[in-house]
Amino acid sequence: MREDREVVLEPRGVAAVVAALRRFAAGVRELWYYMLCLFLVYAAEYLINQGMFEIMYYKNISWSMSTQYRVYQVIYQTGVTISRSSASLVHFRQIHIFSILQFLNLIVFACEARYAFIPSIYITLALILWEGLLGGACYVNAFYRIYQEVPHKNREYSLGLASVSDSTGIVVAGILATVIHNYICGFRR
Repeated sequence: MREDREVVLEPRGVAAVVAALRRFAAGVRELWYYMLCLFLVYAAEYLINQGMFEIMYYKNISWSMSTQYRVYQVIYQTGVTISRSSASLVHFRQIHIFSILQFLNLIVFACEARYAFIPSIYITLALILWEGLLGGACYVNAFYRIYQEVPHKNREYSLGLASVSDSTGIVVAGILATVIHNYICGFRR
């Protein structure tokens, strides 16, 4: 037979929550640069992927719209994989450069989605590869720097905390992509 028990939040439970919030705030203060760079690069990247790619269609080639979209995704993931695999070869300290360049990409892709000014899909494919390279490079270098700079006792927590920022960038991009996509499509009708 089961007994019904009342759950009471003990004072030490509240203290644990407060301690966790303080640790979170301290972690964000320590990692703000990396978290901001990851948030920005992923927000721009996923705005491109979710809001622009399916609008960018080249009619003068044999690939269907759905085939072009799939090729865009493969090229993008190829760039991400190449740059994420580069950590043993090259390291960057100034990772904000990747965020800035990714926002420039966002502007180019938004203009392409709106005005269709890039004359060849192959130029677009090169830009998409570049987009993947930038995103992957920001990711791998941010986590490499955190791994190198944060003391061992805080490292696992810091790596997990930083990963929240790229996920948050993706969520924000998904919300904005719907609005931006519909706005651009309104011009192209």
